[in-house]
Amino acid sequence: MTTLILGASDKKERYSHKALRMLLEHGHQVALVHPSLNSVDGIPVSHAMTDIRQPIDTVTVYVSASISDGLSEEFLKIKPRRVIFNPGAENPRLSRVLRANSISTIDACTLVLLQTNQY
Repeated sequence: MTTLILGASDKKERYSHKALRMLLEHGHQVALVHPSLNSVDGIPVSHAMTDIRQPIDTVTVYVSASISDGLSEEFLKIKPRRVIFNPGAENPRLSRVLRANSISTIDACTLVLLQTNQY
């Protein structure tokens, strides 16, 4: 299944970029979303979650709550199995909406989950 990175970055020092590299190293398929990037390390970037056509298992969030608040309809349309809110991206309001629609949420670090085989 595919992991969608919301807030993908082409800056190697950003945690979303580190997560991209680590997800690929662990054999995961990825889809990237950023409103203004077209590619990261040769991987195409979509400008909205609803632009992605393959089924999404997990969304790992690297944007602030002020951004993700406006994306609840997109989350509900793509209906991932779970959403990981990374440190600094936590959003209790959105988490409640997602859980009410049978989407699992977790406040955790994708990098730590991968490194500890809890992903």
